[in-house]
Amino acid sequence: MLQLPDFVTNFMKQFSDVGCKIYLVGGSVRGLLMNHEVKDWDFTTTAKPKEIMQLFPHSFYNNTFGTVGIPIEHGSESFVFQVTTHRKESEYNNVRHPDKIEWAQTVEEDLARRDFTINAMAYDGNTITDPYSGQQDIKKKIIRAVGDPDTRFAEDALRLLRAIRQATQLGFTIDEQTLVSIKKNALLIQKISWERIREEFFKLLLSDNSADSILLLQKAELLKHILPEVENCFGVDQISPARHHIYDVGTHLVESLRNCPSHNVITRFATLIHDTGKKESYKKDEKTGMITFYNHEVIGEKQASDIAGRFKLSKNEKKKLVLLVRHHQFTVTADQSDKALRRFIRQIGIDNIDEMLALRTGDRMGSGAKETSWRTELFKKRLIDVQKVPFTVHDLKITGDDVMKELGIKPGPKVGAILNDIFELIDNGELPNEREKLLDKLKEFKNTAE
Repeated sequence: MLQLPDFVTNFMKQFSDVGCKIYLVGGSVRGLLMNHEVKDWDFTTTAKPKEIMQLFPHSFYNNTFGTVGIPIEHGSESFVFQVTTHRKESEYNNVRHPDKIEWAQTVEEDLARRDFTINAMAYDGNTITDPYSGQQDIKKKIIRAVGDPDTRFAEDALRLLRAIRQATQLGFTIDEQTLVSIKKNALLIQKISWERIREEFFKLLLSDNSADSILLLQKAELLKHILPEVENCFGVDQISPARHHIYDVGTHLVESLRNCPSHNVITRFATLIHDTGKKESYKKDEKTGMITFYNHEVIGEKQASDIAGRFKLSKNEKKKLVLLVRHHQFTVTADQSDKALRRFIRQIGIDNIDEMLALRTGDRMGSGAKETSWRTELFKKRLIDVQKVPFTVHDLKITGDDVMKELGIKPGPKVGAILNDIFELIDNGELPNEREKLLDKLKEFKNTAE
């Protein structure tokens, strides 16, 4: 018998007390069987939505699928229990949602509509209902579709992606018949909204085995429909004299993602696509064998913009993705002036520097090189030094009010122009960013003007 927390048992008892059957279902049961921490508690019941809401007046119901959300407080933790009436589903004409929902009489009918066997189990507190041998598949570490896989993927094509994610997240393999069906039905993913694809793909990018997920997407023939820019990079050679790479471009992108230390999803996305411009910029000197990819970061910038649009990223997400791809080739030299370095940092944005360095780490290690280089370490050291000087006018130790007071002028463009002049002096190393020194400089301006 599975051990349930008291607050879950007490919750289920409120249903049985009024004569309704209720079962823990799906990933919740799978998590308990695998001794994983369960964060999302999902249930199925014989009670109709109206009955559930009468039982829990603080619940909410704003969908057409029979799912009621019930906020639950347990100590310092808050949960929203998702409770769905037993249901069976009719035809799917858009490979996204059922045409209509029909209530089912039994939990077995409800489980028949689920995606994979490991998610098609129910537990009533005493007995596990497992009509599709989900427990056995957990032991075998297999992702297998419930019933006919073609039917399951035709019902909701997002399941194609979900199979990949769950396999790599759990360290499972995909059942051969299910994998064949994924390849056969891969084109159906194009009928799914990019918002839904993005949500599932981002979960994949943030998983511990994200690099293996990309390789499995390629094996399942899904990658070419989601990120053809990455798919097209496999087989693009970049091993040549004087180059440090040991992989083709596609494999390098995957290995870069594997080694990227950032947990920011946009940074990980940028790491995966940072060299896609190499396919188009590829050139090989047949005499020397030298391969070049001149301006691949410029081509990649355009591709990143297109990808951001396709994935419906927000304005800020798109800006960051494009910026990281465009500038992933950044270099710092010993003779580079502090002013030039600050200009680069302003262009990137100080908040993005750590993410740029994370991409660089993934890029280097994904090429077969060591984690860092003397140039990267030089950049980190100089980054600390140059931050002692303001990056923008807003970092000055004086304000527009100081300018107006010292010079006796009114608000207007002249105030901003003077602040810019002061900033330029500091940026050139001619003046320290110290309040008294800056006020003295304003007085000099005033005396000169008089």
